[in-house]
Amino acid sequence: MDESVRPEPLVIIDKELYGVPGAVQITLNRADAFNALSESLIDALQNSLDEVAESDARVVVLAGAGRAFCAGHDLKEMRATPSFEYYQALFARCSQMMLTIQRMPQPVIARVHGVATAAGCQLVAMCDLAVAASTARFAVSGVNLGLFCSTPSVPLSRNLSRKAAFEMLVTGDYIDAQTACERGLVNRVATPERLDDAIRALVASISEKPRAAIAAGKRLFYRQLEADIDTAYQLAGDTMARNMLDDAALEGIEAFIQKRTPRWRES
Repeated sequence: MDESVRPEPLVIIDKELYGVPGAVQITLNRADAFNALSESLIDALQNSLDEVAESDARVVVLAGAGRAFCAGHDLKEMRATPSFEYYQALFARCSQMMLTIQRMPQPVIARVHGVATAAGCQLVAMCDLAVAASTARFAVSGVNLGLFCSTPSVPLSRNLSRKAAFEMLVTGDYIDAQTACERGLVNRVATPERLDDAIRALVASISEKPRAAIAAGKRLFYRQLEADIDTAYQLAGDTMARNMLDDAALEGIEAFIQKRTPRWRES
């Protein structure tokens, strides 16, 4: 089917789903293909992330419609254009979309159900947080097709220990939600019927915090991870010094001293 004439959008943005001010859910809406990342879906997700990043959203939930979170790249579409230039450009676009998740100011929570495989598992790893249904399964299974999941290996190796990540990459085997939690790929596991409740609780907790502090903290968190320890401490110290002069921090500390609830002035 020509995705340019689909009756429904490839990505749905919902600002009312969790009943928490500032919470936005972005849903991959290609359920008939297990939300496989076609070129059109990558572009639609990129546009949606850019839109939400510039909005007043406080927390973003990334979800998948239908029976799965995301089954990775659309291999049929990829196989139709077998050239190095095409593949290189495709993976560059996908990598840019993945990096947008990390670079946007809002925390992004993956809502995982069904399977998250290959680039779908990469999406989970790129999100700042992840909550999975107990029935969810994860794999970087490209190696089973003779294709090492190179781009998924980048965030996977930054979430899991080296040996745990490499084992997934060279075996292509699935791990269940509890194992994913134990290895650091997801934060929390809930029964399928309680998945949204678990996400709502996390969303509500984050939404109560000052937007500026969260945005600055997220930016610092990833910058310092890639730096040597001396540079990391310098970056962290500079961030904290600026944060201490922010209106929200001044109010928060004053409220602590006065033993009262902070009254954030931001919208």
